[in-house]
Amino acid sequence: MFTVNAYAAPSATEALVRTTLERREVGPHDVLIEIRYAGICHSDIHTVRGEWGEVRYPLTPGHEIAGVVTEVGEQVTKHAVGDRVGVGCMVDSCRECVNCRNGEEQYCLNGMTGTYAAVGRDGEITQGGYSTHIVVTEDFVVKIPDGLELDVAAPLLCAGITTYSPLHHWGAGPGKKVAVVGLGGLGHMAVKLAHAMGAEVTVLSQTLNKQDDGLRLGADDYYATSDPETFTKLANTFDLIVNTVSARIDVDAYLSLLALNGSLVNVGAPAEPLPVNVFSLFTGRRSFAGSSIGGIRETQEMLDFCAEHGLGAEIEVIPADKINDAYERVLASDVRYRFVIDVATLS
Repeated sequence: MFTVNAYAAPSATEALVRTTLERREVGPHDVLIEIRYAGICHSDIHTVRGEWGEVRYPLTPGHEIAGVVTEVGEQVTKHAVGDRVGVGCMVDSCRECVNCRNGEEQYCLNGMTGTYAAVGRDGEITQGGYSTHIVVTEDFVVKIPDGLELDVAAPLLCAGITTYSPLHHWGAGPGKKVAVVGLGGLGHMAVKLAHAMGAEVTVLSQTLNKQDDGLRLGADDYYATSDPETFTKLANTFDLIVNTVSARIDVDAYLSLLALNGSLVNVGAPAEPLPVNVFSLFTGRRSFAGSSIGGIRETQEMLDFCAEHGLGAEIEVIPADKINDAYERVLASDVRYRFVIDVATLS
């Protein structure tokens, strides 16, 4: 074991504080990563505040990790010292079930191991990327292409793959009309990705406050959902709607915007249930679905796609001592569009 600097939540109700944590020694198949940047995801806030269930404290969050390999185990073949790499929302899975074998480790039938707040194979609680170093098995480390700077790449490890995966799975591309609900950390990447895939993209946001940004990022249209006329005008329009908001929405109203065989896919994760009237699905053979991050193979594919198309997250880089301020600003929707911690400020 060795000690690294970190920021951690002492409890669900206290601010995160500077601390240290223990990392395991590098094993035969492990990679030691010096973390350069770590994104702040809304999931971090939900988790450390106990909104998604009980967690064990102190807890270091962070699952949007970009850094450089500084040591590899003797049997590692996929990475080398000096490689620019990333770690996303998971650091292990059973690797034996049908989903794992098919490259869908996020849907591991025995439960994937989250980057933080999960129980690892050693029985210890995993601790995330608000820290200077992390040790991860090589199979759950991805390469960051040279065309992506590490700071703008970090949020792609969650926000990028969380939106890329449903867009890819549901066939976003030329001839398809895609709507993105919410223009935040997830939504802004959904717009960029869907546009790069060739789809016609519409942003559905509560207000028009971010309209200029939405159009700049690649949206063709932008509508305010606070205006009832929006739901009348856009009825039966979209092949795919990706809902990125982590708050309650009127699911039936959004289902009415789908064309025949259209799908409303949730990637935002509100704490409370989202009720749906089944008759909203009958009309137009519509689907209401969910999608969770992406597998390791697909995450690498997403990073390569972003590098090819020059796509990175829109970020505001902060020092570690501004993490608590950043949390409050995330909750107030006061960021465009992702906070990224400069981990050098933890050294």
